[in-house]
Amino acid sequence: MRRIRLATRRDIVAEKDEELPKGRTLQGGDGAGLQDGPDASVQEGESLGQRAAAELKAILEALIFASPEPLTPKAMFKLLDTETNEDVLAALAELKTDYERPGGLALVEVAGGYQIVTRQELHDWVRRLFHERTTQKLTVQALETLAVIAYRQPTTALEITEVRGVNTSGVLNTLLERHLIKIVGRKQIVGRPFLYATTREFLIRFGLNDLDDLPKVEDMAEVLGFDAPALLVEQTPSEELLPLEEPEADEPEDTEPGGSVH
Repeated sequence: MRRIRLATRRDIVAEKDEELPKGRTLQGGDGAGLQDGPDASVQEGESLGQRAAAELKAILEALIFASPEPLTPKAMFKLLDTETNEDVLAALAELKTDYERPGGLALVEVAGGYQIVTRQELHDWVRRLFHERTTQKLTVQALETLAVIAYRQPTTALEITEVRGVNTSGVLNTLLERHLIKIVGRKQIVGRPFLYATTREFLIRFGLNDLDDLPKVEDMAEVLGFDAPALLVEQTPSEELLPLEEPEADEPEDTEPGGSVH
């Protein structure tokens, strides 16, 4: 008896489907409501789009987290070449919003890219996880030299010495080994001394997106309670930089043993 009733009900539903206008279907087995076919397709498309956007945001988050260096938008576009640049930037904007919430991690913009790092106020807790410091702190002399280069770059060793008042050859070699500074050319004066500037590693280590994020010298001096040195001012180089060239055999000044700094 129950089978007969079910069969009869299916026949009734089939008859109602035949009477419906094209593009409309019954919603539910008992014909409780009608649903337009195109609207259903739109809703399904929106749902798929939302899932795709959420998946793209998750992939982008994983890439930023796993990258050993700040991941730039250009690198994102290359890695996610199957997505449009607009979709990638939209996913990045949503990811930024997600990380504005309170939590242990932060999404920061540094050196022209993005990194996921522990929040600064939690660094003391994170240090407890490590029994030994894996990185060495810079000395006061190295920090002073690095500051002079950062604000006066490109600059020579002699110009740095004029600001600090002491010889900086050893400190410059240390900063070069740490990849915090680099040689960018030679100055067009007698002796053609090397010109030094900061590197991308410098921006990463100090959490700067670019050199414009450096605090003003005058502001730093005011906070620390001393007058800013007259020579330690931000400047734009007026001289044309000489390109770096391989030293020639007949130039003894470029072939000193021990890699001394000019």
